[in-house]
Parts: sequence; C-alpha cells; structure tokens
Amino acid sequence: MNIANKISTFRILSVPFFVACLIYYTPERQFLSTLALVIFLLGVISDGLDGFVARKAKLQSKAGLVLDPLGDKLLLMSAFIFLSPISKLAVKFPLWVTFIVISRDAIIILGAVVIYLVKQDLNVHPTKWGKLTTTFQMLSVVCVLLQWKSSAFLWWIAVIFTVISGIDYVMRGFKTLYALDNHRVTG
Repeated sequence: MNIANKISTFRILSVPFFVACLIYYTPERQFLSTLALVIFLLGVISDGLDGFVARKAKLQSKAGLVLDPLGDKLLLMSAFIFLSPISKLAVKFPLWVTFIVISRDAIIILGAVVIYLVKQDLNVHPTKWGKLTTTFQMLSVVCVLLQWKSSAFLWWIAVIFTVISGIDYVMRGFKTLYALDNHRVTG
C-alpha cells in the first residue's frame, strides 16, 4: 500500500472516532465537540494531502481511486447525519440539508455500481462541480462544529453545489451508459 492510500485509509479509519465524539457529546463534555472538529479537520487535510502525494509521487492506483472518494463520502455523510436534528449541539443541519447531501451521494454510488456492472470497469474522476461541492460541504461542517450562528449561509451554498453536481454526475452516467449501448448496437 503506497503512502497516498495510507493517508486515505487514515481518513476512513478516523470516521468512527469522529462519530463517537458527536454521539457522546453533551454540554458537560464540550471537549468532545472540539475533538470532533480536530478529527474532521485532519480528515479535510488528509483529503488534500493524499491527492497531492499521489500526483507528485506518481502513486495513483486503482485502490486510490476507490479509497479517496470512499473516505470523503464516509466522513461527509457521517458529519451530515450526526450533525442533523439528532445532534445535541445548538447549531445543526436541518433534516432537508442532510437528506439532499445523502441522496446525492446514494445516487452517485448506485450509478457507479450500475456502470460497473454494465461496463465491468469504472473510471472515477471528480468534476469541478464535485470538487466545489466537497469544499462547501466541508466548510459547512466546520462552521456547524464551530457553532457559527451564520452556518446556514454556507450550507445553502453547499446545497446548491450538491444539486448541480448531482445533476452533472447523473448526466455523465447516462452518457456513459448510452455510449455503451450505441457502441454495442453499431459495433
């Protein structure tokens, strides 16, 4: 396993600790929200670092193409779920924000599985919309963990990019599937 994949694996393994901090948080245990923020920020840093290391050291691998987005999805989905109305924190994501984020990711994952089953290969590359979505989702989570009263401003931007990138990924997925059908019919 190369260093970039180890960094991605670290992010995946940090998710249960992040979730545990949010589950066991109470106002009397304020340090847990701070610890959750530190773990999340380490996850954000590792997200940028693993890609940078993989490109610079030419360590891109099939495992990395799965581990990196998997780490992002697990960290962000857990954050949106455990910082929703079930959270004991004062500032939290409304349920509809969590629903939009989780729905988009579920559709992308389901689409990737369908493409893989049909094509027997999966070429995963983030788009500019996907990168903007991830950035604003991460910023939103940080603001909620910091209990910033104006977090709604950022989560609205995150939701807009989430919807745009979701539509973009669905359209790309259909193009990939239709290209396969057209190739088989004419080939």
